[in-house]
Amino acid sequence: MLDGTPTAGGATDSRIANITQQPRSLNIEWDDGRHASFHFLWLRDNCPSGFHADTQERTFDQLSVTADIHPLAIDYDADTLNIDWSEGEHRSTFCQQWLRSHAYSGNLRQRQSSTYQSWNNSFINNIPEADNGDIMQDDKALFDWMTALDRDGLAIVRNMPITDEAVVDVAQRIDYLRRTNFGVTFNVISVPNPINLAYTSIALPLHTDLANQEVPPGYQFLHCLANDSEGGASVFVDGLRVLEDLRGECPEDFRLLAEHAIPFRFHDEGHDIRQHHPVINLNTFGEIVEIKYNAHLADIFDLPEEIMHEYYLAYRNLMGRLRDPRYTIKLMLNGGDMVVFDNRRVMHGRDEFDPSTGTRHLRGCYVDRSEFQSRLRVLGQKYA
Repeated sequence: MLDGTPTAGGATDSRIANITQQPRSLNIEWDDGRHASFHFLWLRDNCPSGFHADTQERTFDQLSVTADIHPLAIDYDADTLNIDWSEGEHRSTFCQQWLRSHAYSGNLRQRQSSTYQSWNNSFINNIPEADNGDIMQDDKALFDWMTALDRDGLAIVRNMPITDEAVVDVAQRIDYLRRTNFGVTFNVISVPNPINLAYTSIALPLHTDLANQEVPPGYQFLHCLANDSEGGASVFVDGLRVLEDLRGECPEDFRLLAEHAIPFRFHDEGHDIRQHHPVINLNTFGEIVEIKYNAHLADIFDLPEEIMHEYYLAYRNLMGRLRDPRYTIKLMLNGGDMVVFDNRRVMHGRDEFDPSTGTRHLRGCYVDRSEFQSRLRVLGQKYA
């Protein structure tokens, strides 16, 4: 998950051993030697009484107290900490383990760690799979499959019905679908007068779908209805692994691609959708969370003069690495197979195929990351 997994602190059976009041905070030491500071404003803002009993949304108004609010009295027992405040004749009662779980300082500060595990071409032997019937009928099977998909960024569903609705049925087991200028669903098939390279039979270079959007789609579902033509293998590369290696081996190239945005554009008769994005996005912890790379939707670079040449060198370096066979896996999907992948992590493309030898027809849709992660958390409350 993008929001990470805490790796320090957390709830234990430890109890408060000592409290020291500082000018703006409380320093709490637990009986296992862990300690953390909690600011008065933070404590008052998170008083349990300041949240709606049913929705758990915050109802407390920060400006109902002054910035100088402070405790008048503090006491604690085996389970709780109580604070009588200097304003509003208010008393807050905190669960000690809740405080530990939400510590933001000292040696209880929770370090965030991504659940992602990057991969190279050896992943071809370890791609997670699930049966359509299982994940449609069993929430535990769905949770296990989604957990693997969250970790690896790519997974397969076997034994899908050969129907237009099947891809939607699976995607809606997670949450609602993302509508784009291509619709809620789309067909990947060779057509006359195509508006996108996906609708041709030529080789499709590795890319992020819809990098021209303000927020490109999250998880892409591609259900194979037929694949009888010669060629047309689906190609995948874990952008996370490529960027990890780029960061370690060419840090200046990595920095340029992460700090400077380039333009992307898609246009047809009814649309002209443009957006600037950095190719690499990091979260607040410095972790790689997405790659937005699409050479055929890249618009005219408009970078500052002083970095244009160096940026092109960095961009070409990344482009070459994405074509390195050490990272590449190829799948020949058959009718009834569906591949699902994180569109903003795993690059995808395909080999050229010959439409005169048979039909190649994939049907797709998207579910955004926030909806995917929401469903995974809800299922995790029961099955994790």
